[in-house]
Amino acid sequence: RAHRSSQSRVHAAVLALLSAHTFEHLIETTTTDLAVHLEVDTISLCVESVEGAPTRVPVAGISIIEAGGVDSLIGRGREVALRPYVTGDQAIFGAAAGLVRSDALLRLPIASNAPAGLLALGSRTAGRFQPGQPTELFGFLARVLGLSIRSWLDLPE
Repeated sequence: RAHRSSQSRVHAAVLALLSAHTFEHLIETTTTDLAVHLEVDTISLCVESVEGAPTRVPVAGISIIEAGGVDSLIGRGREVALRPYVTGDQAIFGAAAGLVRSDALLRLPIASNAPAGLLALGSRTAGRFQPGQPTELFGFLARVLGLSIRSWLDLPE
């Protein structure tokens, strides 16, 4: 039952992403609506900094993290990290960091020539995300979001 419920939530989240009318709508949907679909308290979308690029993204809802931050947080070669007991990181969750006691960090496969991306799901419930939980649904969600971002930005693979 729990897996079926999770699957239904992720499917609803994917449909919400695919219904975005603009890039800005996609980002807004990601950072607001997905929290409701996935039953989490906060969601953050981050990209790694690139030398010479602005330190602020011109689209609200996206944060810049340090270069190499995604590998540092998730682990090189890993797609998802589930952390059961954390203190929310301000660099990732911004003003909502104080709420976060457990998080799921998802690598966003956007494009080979794009900075690394991160989708962070935060919960105020410590232990909500456990390392032993299945992660294939989170991986699927991250791949859909990465493809959607790539499509809106017209980036090559």
